Amino acid sequence: MARTKVGKTVESLGDYLKEQRVAARLSLRQLAEQAGVSNPYLSQIERGLRKPSAEVLQQIAKALRISAEQLYIRAGIVSPETGVGVPQERSVELAILSDAGLTERQKQSLLDVYSSFLSLNASTVDAMTEQPVEPMPVLDPEQTNNTRSE
Repeated sequence: MARTKVGKTVESLGDYLKEQRVAARLSLRQLAEQAGVSNPYLSQIERGLRKPSAEVLQQIAKALRISAEQLYIRAGIVSPETGVGVPQERSVELAILSDAGLTERQKQSLLDVYSSFLSLNASTVDAMTEQPVEPMPVLDPEQTNNTRSE
């Protein structure tokens, strides 16, 4: 069976979580209890069968005493630094994800809209740089006035 990109992302997230849990010397049950999730659900996350929400990742990160941002990156919620301007994008994404006043669905919707705006702006800039704009001809005011008076 072929795995999708999302499947690989979730699998690496699960492997990473298991490594962190083992390093923290916590059992699956202990971590599940500290994170406020069920033992079977956490097990499914570690095995790559489930993709947790940003809120669940934040709870797990807190229980493991690790960066929630790192989990967001591994889960594919936030893009890793790849170039200039990305840190600002990440701060916007993280601000949305950490806003307790929003539901998970609202957070995902905002992230989708934000991402689409960035893509649209990038494609617009690309299109503008590929096609040079010719300057408009400047008309001599005397020529325009002469034409009108005739």
